[in-house]
Amino acid sequence: FQLYGYCYQDSNDIPDTLTTITELGSPLEMIQLLQTSWEDRFRICLSLVRLLHYLAHSPLGSVTLLDFRPRQFVIVDGELKVTDLDDASIEESSCTSNSDCFMEFPARNFTLPCSVEGRCQSMNEKRNLYNAYRFFFTYLLPHSAPSSLRPLLDKIVNATGNRNKRGNAKYFLFYPSPSVNSEFTQKCVKSANTKYRRVPEAFIPDENYRCWPSYHHKGCLLSVFDVSEAIEICDSYSQCKAFVLTNQTTWTGRQLVFFKMASNHIMPDPDKITYVKVTD
Repeated sequence: FQLYGYCYQDSNDIPDTLTTITELGSPLEMIQLLQTSWEDRFRICLSLVRLLHYLAHSPLGSVTLLDFRPRQFVIVDGELKVTDLDDASIEESSCTSNSDCFMEFPARNFTLPCSVEGRCQSMNEKRNLYNAYRFFFTYLLPHSAPSSLRPLLDKIVNATGNRNKRGNAKYFLFYPSPSVNSEFTQKCVKSANTKYRRVPEAFIPDENYRCWPSYHHKGCLLSVFDVSEAIEICDSYSQCKAFVLTNQTTWTGRQLVFFKMASNHIMPDPDKITYVKVTD
C-alpha cells in the first residue's frame, strides 16, 4: 500500500499513536468482483500473488497476516492491496516435533515439519497461501474463465491448496502473466462458416444489446485476441449481426470490441473498424 505520510503522537491523552496517510482504495466486494470480467479478476489474483511473494521474502523475514480476509483489502486501479497490518506477524511458531506444527482450517488441516532450530517450517507462508486460496483464488480464478485456460487454472488453484506442494506461491507467481502474445490471451478459435463484410473507418452508434460479462453496462463490450475470436463471439449470440473493433485495449493488450444487433446506421469514425454479418 502506498504510504504518503505519517504522524507519531505521544501525549497524555493519546500515548504512542501512529497516524498514517495512504492512497485511497475501494472496499472489496466479492459479489461485485464476480460480476466483472475474468481478465479483471485475474489481475486482482496476480496482484495478490505478488503480495504473497513479498510477504514470504520481506526484509523482516516471512510475514503472516493473521486476519487474512477480504475486508482487510481494497482495490486501487484494478490492483489488490492490503490495508490493515495490525495482525501482521513475523514470528514463526516454535515446536519440538511435527505435531506442534498443526494448522487447522475449516475445510482442511495441515501438519508442517519442525526444523532443527525448533521452528515450524514455512508456516507463515503456508497460512497466507491457503487463506488466499480459500478466500480469493477458488472464487475468482475459475469462474467464467476462457475454456482453453481452465485446465491450467485448475492446476494452479489445486496447487495453492495442496499441502504436498512446496513453494506454491512461486508456482503461481512465475506462470506467464497475460500479454497479447501469451497463451493466456489466445483461445482455440473454431473456423467460422459465417462471412463478414469489413467496413473500415466506420462505427455503429446504436443497436446495442446487453451481454455478460461486459465492460459497458448498456451494451456488449468484450475483449478479443483478434478478429477470429470476435467472429466466434458474434456467431455465438443469436442477436449479434455486427461488431466494431475499437482502438482501446485492456491491461493485457486484448482489443475491446462492441457487438451490435443490427447495422442499419453506420457512421464514419477513423478510429474504428466495423464487421457486418453477410446474410443470404
